[in-house]
Amino acid sequence: MEGVRPADPRDVPVCARLLSEASRSAATRRGGPSLVADRAPDGPPVGADGDRSGAALASWATGAGHVLLAGTLDDAVVGVAAGHVRTLATERLGVVDCLYVEPDARGVGVGSALTAALVADFGRLGCVAVDAPALPGDRETKQRFEAAGFSARLVVLHRRLP
Repeated sequence: MEGVRPADPRDVPVCARLLSEASRSAATRRGGPSLVADRAPDGPPVGADGDRSGAALASWATGAGHVLLAGTLDDAVVGVAAGHVRTLATERLGVVDCLYVEPDARGVGVGSALTAALVADFGRLGCVAVDAPALPGDRETKQRFEAAGFSARLVVLHRRLP
């Protein structure tokens, strides 16, 4: 049975692995490298291999206004959700930094449970809305968030300069 709980110290190795897998997976998609760089919270510099999962994990697990959740299947951690609160003028906005479920554990509700729990946590933190990214062509992610009540509010186009 799927479940979600706040990540705790015993989850650190698995969450770090899942965050690394999420970063590697996103980096192979169009727009992914920029998304990975933009979504990692402030923390220690990027490692020599370009992986910030350790720094990101520390920020999400210990920072005020940060959320780190472990998604479980039969009590084994198979997914992770992370986000932070951003203050805009007079409102607080929840920002999804990562939502990832191991490929072999997909399709049974872990991702949906993580999404619902992350949204609920942002509500408890006083957020009035939540933003979640989806890369170009990533229909699965877009549909997951739409099923949870999200709708597109902005499409960002990007052009690198010489």
